[in-house]
Amino acid sequence: MPNDSSPTARALRAIEILRNRPGVTADELAASLGVTERAARRYVGILREAGVPVESTRGRHGGYRLGRGTRLPPVVFTEHEALGLVMAVLDGQPAAADVDDLVGSALGKVIRALPESVGRQAAALREHASAAPDRYSARPDPSTTSALVAAIAARRRVLVTYRSESGNEWEAEVDPWAVVVRYGRWYLLCHSHRADAIRTYRVDRVRAVQQTAHGFDPPDGLDPVAAVEENLGTGWEFPTHVVFDAPLAEVAPWIRPPMGRLEPSGDGCVLVGSTSNPAMYAQEWLASVPFAFRVDGGQELRAAVATLAARFAAALADQP
Repeated sequence: MPNDSSPTARALRAIEILRNRPGVTADELAASLGVTERAARRYVGILREAGVPVESTRGRHGGYRLGRGTRLPPVVFTEHEALGLVMAVLDGQPAAADVDDLVGSALGKVIRALPESVGRQAAALREHASAAPDRYSARPDPSTTSALVAAIAARRRVLVTYRSESGNEWEAEVDPWAVVVRYGRWYLLCHSHRADAIRTYRVDRVRAVQQTAHGFDPPDGLDPVAAVEENLGTGWEFPTHVVFDAPLAEVAPWIRPPMGRLEPSGDGCVLVGSTSNPAMYAQEWLASVPFAFRVDGGQELRAAVATLAARFAAALADQP
């Protein structure tokens, strides 16, 4: 399509609106198309002349809807939608620039199905744009992710086989509440019956998923993103206890939820949590907090901070 305001583009957009919002009124359709109400009614007439059955109901609760059994035309993207889609895919998965990549192959099919004028620009964007991969991202197997999402939708408990970062492998029966994507990593937020606690598992470390016959109900008012952020700072192998000589209000903006729970303590505050990687906790998280602090525990984190301090001290030592 030449642009979003062409008659053809607006007619196709009208079909999309009628499909997604049955009962839409003439003024609502007009607002969505960016035209007058009279023009919106004219587009409805054009669709009917083209053989698209658009039903209308009069009265207070009346509106337009597509007739039953309507066969819609193939999905058509506008120029901005197509370019935005390519940008989002490359931003989320830089490897999609390669036609041999799984997502890259799918993206190529989408581009080839676009109208020539739009497809040409989308193909050029894919060919000439470059994206640096996120070294911390880890994309799971699509079939594993699909199995977990299906269990979440069906509210069915699953038996997962999981392998930790250290290589330990175990099975756990869990209630899968949500899959959350966070900074290039995919997490399963769930209730583990093995631990009788909330757990956050990396989906790329899930080796197998088997749906069971047991159902479950997720917690009322669950905020999956907030729950994952909070849970990432608890339940890990090595405890952490850090005291800051600054008010909680000043320290809080520098503390990420996975670092633990920040609480007031006298004139300062204390950070209580856990980690599976004390060295990373010390080097990447604590070192970036611009306030004086004291590591009271645990031993692994104290050792990691001591190692880091020794490295920095050696960097400033006088040369012989």
